[in-house]
Amino acid sequence: MSSIFSSLSIPNYRRYFTGSLSGNIGTWMSITAKAWLVQMELTNSSATTLGWLTTVMLLPQFLLQPLGGMLADRFPKRRIALITQTLLCASAAVLSVFVLTGHIQLWLVFVLAAWDGMVTAFDNPARQAFVAEIVPAKSLTNAIGLNSSSWNGARLFGPAVAGIVIAALGTGWAFAVNAASFLVMIVMLLRMRNTIPRPRKSPSGSKDSGGLLDAWRSIRDRRHLSLLFFICFMMGTFGLNYGITNLLMATQTFQRGAGQYGILGSIMGIGSLAGALFAARLDRPRLRWVLAFLLAFVFALTISALSPNFWFFAVSQVPIGLCAISVLVIGSAIVQTSVPDNLRGRITALWGAATLGLAPGVSPLLGLIGDLLGARATVWVGAGAIALTFAAVAWYLFIKHRIRVHRVHRLHFQVEYPSPDADGVNRFER
Repeated sequence: MSSIFSSLSIPNYRRYFTGSLSGNIGTWMSITAKAWLVQMELTNSSATTLGWLTTVMLLPQFLLQPLGGMLADRFPKRRIALITQTLLCASAAVLSVFVLTGHIQLWLVFVLAAWDGMVTAFDNPARQAFVAEIVPAKSLTNAIGLNSSSWNGARLFGPAVAGIVIAALGTGWAFAVNAASFLVMIVMLLRMRNTIPRPRKSPSGSKDSGGLLDAWRSIRDRRHLSLLFFICFMMGTFGLNYGITNLLMATQTFQRGAGQYGILGSIMGIGSLAGALFAARLDRPRLRWVLAFLLAFVFALTISALSPNFWFFAVSQVPIGLCAISVLVIGSAIVQTSVPDNLRGRITALWGAATLGLAPGVSPLLGLIGDLLGARATVWVGAGAIALTFAAVAWYLFIKHRIRVHRVHRLHFQVEYPSPDADGVNRFER
């Protein structure tokens, strides 16, 4: 295993990481404050409305991220990131002003959430693919893991700070901090110089039209990528609905307030950060780790659904965060180190869309389930769906392809762009 923080020795990446960490802390504060604003201040504790807010935030990302990936492969990624970060900063500032002045209305929250979703659809692919131009290829897996560490490290502080700020000063100040956090990222992007432009040449014998079809073919022709995209899609659809499930469990099941709700996100961040740091240390991401953490995630969700009290539920968020992030970060590392440079923006965007899954459509249903059957039912839905996902993956590997259990530990994926077999289909690399 490599050093956890080796990529931070690279000046450009150190600047990027600093700006990203600042923006992520502000974003987590905003996510927490926005859920509180809708659930507790603008509605009568309506879980269904909260579910629709999640849909409005995520649906534009699901629909537009592939287009964002195409733009990231065609235009300078740093320039795209500067534009999108400025637009997100402006949106956060507008929301904070309306909340602080007491003129906020539910429809405006939804409009700004949709706007943020659209801008993020172009921001995420550009910034994630931009990392490959900041660090050398040998450091890419470590940098991907540190990016996730930044996001999940921010989860440690963002929700808790948001809960304190909401309780002490009001919801609007949490949005104001988020607006200020984007300025740090903008400054750091402006300070970057001499990035590493990746070759746009397609792999030998292949053509790149610049469209999404090439990315789809790349995923389809590599069965390990197809399998990982399926896992990611199911996790995004059923496993990552914490914004709804945790808020409902905190406020309805355990009758807790803003401070305790914020603590839940921070406690989950402990596990998420541990998972991201573990992934950052891996020299070679392997499928066995994805499968192990996927199964552990099912058990962790089951335990949380059975929680007898708030603090038991809170502690259960540590393994949930660790397992969920480990699955996604290790999977992302395998994907990004298995694709050619000229397709990375598009495939990264498709991975981001898969991470969202069908959450834009499932979120309102989950909120409705919470209103009708209670908060615990929303957790059981996730546990059951991911259990079926693991069963399907196990069937695919161990039964259909007859891969023996004692050989799964040798499944790994090479950094090189793999060549197809004689029939044109890439096999699992062992």
